[in-house]
Amino acid sequence: MSKISAHLPSSITPFSFISQIAGRIRIVPLLVLLISTVPAWFLTEAIAPHVVRAYTARVDLAIDRLPDENYETVLRRAEAAARASAQRSFDQDILVTDVSIIVSVQNYGAIAPVMTLEVSRPQWRSRPDAQNWATYYKTARSLLFFENSQDLPKK
Repeated sequence: MSKISAHLPSSITPFSFISQIAGRIRIVPLLVLLISTVPAWFLTEAIAPHVVRAYTARVDLAIDRLPDENYETVLRRAEAAARASAQRSFDQDILVTDVSIIVSVQNYGAIAPVMTLEVSRPQWRSRPDAQNWATYYKTARSLLFFENSQDLPKK
């Protein structure tokens, strides 16, 4: 035996004043949230220091060997160029905290790095000497054909 019953809609009485209150209850926290964020943002900006965006300046320099110039003279020119570039990098931008300079030399078509200068701003301020902070590449002399330069044709 099966019972068949009809589903009757429930008789819920609509209360219009409850829907009006519910709408206001939803709006009030939203307004409080929106209004309180602006003073909170101002407070955090006033208390917390701003982030300083410091960075490393990277410079690649290339110099050509002059006629009748030996390796030591080229190295001194490379140091002078690196010194000037480091000073220029620190002077031009106050946000630069470190400088990294690679100096390459070209000799008869051969190009090789001869030195790297890596120095921070406080180190450079205490001793602005490129020789003090430079790293020299020992194989650069042979890569640039300075050991057997008498075999190469004159330009």
